[in-house]
Amino acid sequence: MTEFQAVILPEETAPPDARACEKCELSTHRQRVVWGEGNPTAPLFILLDNPGLRENKEGQPFVCGTRQTLQRGLLEAGLDLDSVYITYLLKCRPKKAYDKPLARQTCFSHLQFQLMEKKPQFMLGLGNTVAQTLFSDENVDVKGLRGSWHLFQDSIPIAFSYHPLAVRRRPALYRFFLEDLQHVAARFPR
Repeated sequence: MTEFQAVILPEETAPPDARACEKCELSTHRQRVVWGEGNPTAPLFILLDNPGLRENKEGQPFVCGTRQTLQRGLLEAGLDLDSVYITYLLKCRPKKAYDKPLARQTCFSHLQFQLMEKKPQFMLGLGNTVAQTLFSDENVDVKGLRGSWHLFQDSIPIAFSYHPLAVRRRPALYRFFLEDLQHVAARFPR
């Protein structure tokens, strides 16, 4: 059996105001602002916590474990990669300790802009950090949210699952991750 090979999806360039953003200390950590990748007009908007090392370095043809696990799950669930747009709560990769609440609050305006511009039909939040930030509640967790649809800002249906990195570290979670992606795929018109 061959190991699944993920692909590098086309990256969308961040708008000038985001590239010049210095509203939090992450601007001193980054090599660049990472806006998102995939199809900018896709019906499914996938949200992770922050860019990884590959995303932070421009022009690196490296497929990280997060990307590999996510793409494998999407394809196994029947979701075409052209139907997704992947982005992050934080648009800069943290390299050291930082003021997490301030960074999330600051970057939230960029996320709001993306949602207003893209108008996705559905969202998929991956990981506890995403769930806690979107619902402004540190007690919310993926385990309690998965398997159901919720509304983000009273308008966008959103489902949740485990972060792909958590799935890689704990392979027993993969079946739940796949169930969650199938739950999302079932919402797509056939």
